[in-house]
Amino acid sequence: MRNFYFKPLVLLVSTLASFGVLNAQAGDRLLATGGVSQIEGAGGGGLTPWALIAGYGTDAQIGGSAFFTRAKTSDDFELNTGGVAVGFYNRVELSVSQTKFELGSTVPKASIRLNTLGVKLRLFGDAIYDQDSWVPQVAVGAMVKHNEDFNAVPSLIGAKRSTGVDYYLAASKLYLDALFGRNIILGSTLIATKANQFGLLGFGGDARDDYQIKPSYSAAIMLSDNLLLGMEYRYKPDNLSAFNENDAKDVFVTWFPHKRLSITAAAVDLGDVADKSNQNAWYLSGQLSY
Repeated sequence: MRNFYFKPLVLLVSTLASFGVLNAQAGDRLLATGGVSQIEGAGGGGLTPWALIAGYGTDAQIGGSAFFTRAKTSDDFELNTGGVAVGFYNRVELSVSQTKFELGSTVPKASIRLNTLGVKLRLFGDAIYDQDSWVPQVAVGAMVKHNEDFNAVPSLIGAKRSTGVDYYLAASKLYLDALFGRNIILGSTLIATKANQFGLLGFGGDARDDYQIKPSYSAAIMLSDNLLLGMEYRYKPDNLSAFNENDAKDVFVTWFPHKRLSITAAAVDLGDVADKSNQNAWYLSGQLSY
């Protein structure tokens, strides 16, 4: 399966490079309106996809982003993930990412790799330019995930399969000069999923093996012209009898030293992860956008 994801990655990188040269005017949307890259690769917050399309492309442009994220918990679980996304005419987003999750003292010197292919389609609304309407931007999406190391750990603790698909419906809205003259972004997403810990522990389980619809919420405010403060809450399923799985939440700050570059730092609460309880993590992510 490793090679299966290599060709789409090359295709997306090639698309970013070619249109970066051929379309010098790409990227006319407002700062931060492509979101940051969430851990599964879609445009959004760090934890949840938003309805916004990755990059800064308008309906006449192609935009995109590339990112790398590192996180580490209080008990030495470590996550590294990277990927790219392309936004076509502020309508369609394609993304690909790979996550490597180090298992720390739970399984010393072992890791799990999770590959994700994503697609997002904006259905209606414009979160940025429809300021005279209360209607948010609404998008549907899917994330196809494959766990390369399913037999090493996930199958042993009751997960049913190595591959799964998350489906989601997202709504996002940017409000200009909304709070003390500052822009705010609000979002809500419903995710139909069987994933255990985002898919890092496989899909489905001995306790439950059907799709569950889980909501997530996000809010962010521009503290200054280049500083974004936000928070997210993502509900998650609990499919495995061996270990509890809790909801995930974070508080993040994103700094934009340049419109094309963002750096995000976050404090993340993951609750129980495998045999470790109360897992709090630091999170650092860098993103290039155009």
